[in-house]
Amino acid sequence: MTEDATYTDETLSRTYAELAAVGPYGADLGHALITMVEPHPGQERQYNRWYEDDHFIAGAMAMPWMYAGRRWVATRDLQLLRYPAASSVAQPVTAGCYISVYWMTAGRYNDHMRWTVSINKRLNRDHRVFQERTHVFTAFQDHAVTVYRDGDHGPRDIHALDHPYTGLIVEVIDSNSPDLRGELLAWLRDDHLPKRLAGSTAALVTAFAPTPLPLDRMTYVKQVEGVGTRLTLLWFLEDDPRGNWRDHFADLDTAVAASGLGEVQFVAPFIPTVPGTDRYVDELR
Repeated sequence: MTEDATYTDETLSRTYAELAAVGPYGADLGHALITMVEPHPGQERQYNRWYEDDHFIAGAMAMPWMYAGRRWVATRDLQLLRYPAASSVAQPVTAGCYISVYWMTAGRYNDHMRWTVSINKRLNRDHRVFQERTHVFTAFQDHAVTVYRDGDHGPRDIHALDHPYTGLIVEVIDSNSPDLRGELLAWLRDDHLPKRLAGSTAALVTAFAPTPLPLDRMTYVKQVEGVGTRLTLLWFLEDDPRGNWRDHFADLDTAVAASGLGEVQFVAPFIPTVPGTDRYVDELR
């Protein structure tokens, strides 16, 4: 090792030590990355292996301030439960058979963003990015509220991606105007979500507000839509979503429309992938 290399390594080591000593490092949920992707036809297995074996780790979990992550999949029968057909999130509404969700430390969004842009540029240079896919719905989001079915009993939102929940429902709602998003969020928190959670297999719902992606993002990821009006809800289920779909989740759009505060743009059920395997790859089409 040359003297210059030794100096660089020592300098970098000191930098890491200095960074660890400053800034927020709480255990609360501050932000999320929610990314729904459609592998191109015929590339499903290759995409899954790339994401499982490389990108989930090198492109996400190994990065600072991203402390939990989980992948979910929509088999064809789950895709066919989605609504509304005229969704502004996915067209056709069945697009986006894989979704990954990651939790980030509160107050560390900007720090993480600088790192993630740089690492993805490096991954591209090193030919470690799978291009045969389409980003259907990818956004970094700020945590807005969490509503629990059982009050203080059960896992908190910080545990949701580690707890063995067996289903996820992704719901995207647009408020009727930017001025109404706060009122929409308050209605969801105080009225709609507590009523819907009661007696259901959903243990909690986390709500997020999207943030714009940086201008130096990768070109294959489109800019976030709905900043200022949109809310993304993640329903964590203790059972397969197919079992209680009709009774609890098939009409979420009706109640939102009746409130006069917003419109549901997307409701989609998922089940967890099995890490390290290709399970469900043959059930996507």
